[in-house]
Amino acid sequence: MTSLLTAPRNQVVLQGVSWATYQGLIRDLESAPGKRLTYDQGTLEIMVPLPPHEGYKKLMGRLVEVTTEETETEIRSLGSTTWSREDLSKGLEPDQCYYIQHEQAVRGKDAIDLTVAPPPDLAIEVGNTSSSLNRMAIYAALGVPEVWRFDGISLTIYALSNGEYQAQATSTVLPLLQQKDVQRFLQTSQTMGETSWVKGFRQWIRERHHDTD
Repeated sequence: MTSLLTAPRNQVVLQGVSWATYQGLIRDLESAPGKRLTYDQGTLEIMVPLPPHEGYKKLMGRLVEVTTEETETEIRSLGSTTWSREDLSKGLEPDQCYYIQHEQAVRGKDAIDLTVAPPPDLAIEVGNTSSSLNRMAIYAALGVPEVWRFDGISLTIYALSNGEYQAQATSTVLPLLQQKDVQRFLQTSQTMGETSWVKGFRQWIRERHHDTD
């Protein structure tokens, strides 16, 4: 029997949800952008992100994309794609995700089976609203190597090691980026126009890349 748990006003949490129901909701909600589903062994959370969440996820995506453009790194950007594995009975949608080191493994593929293909190299989480489920544990089970989490104030870069995430000062998948620098740019984004902000970051990454050559 499915039961409803109390949650914040932009979340609904259901228990006793079958895998087939979860997969059906993913298909049914494809035409409803912005809905985020998290599934963990029969518990389903449906979240509707708030405006600050959407703004920061786009800005963090711009940081990744400018960095890979300036370093001529091929990537595959898959946004909020649903990642799930029936054998683990787990699934979620990141705010943004990218194949970087394993881009060639998924180039041109419309369907990616995580029991065969590697997971995305980087997932981005904006946590203005706390999830009722342990999303980091789901990422770890899926084997995502790196997760960036930003709560609107602080950024943490997590790297997967022996099945658990450890905070680190520098990104492994994008070594030019340190936690303190990404956090600084996210903070200054609130006092600048987005175009000027991106231009400033692009100039900074060019100089940093030049210095490491």
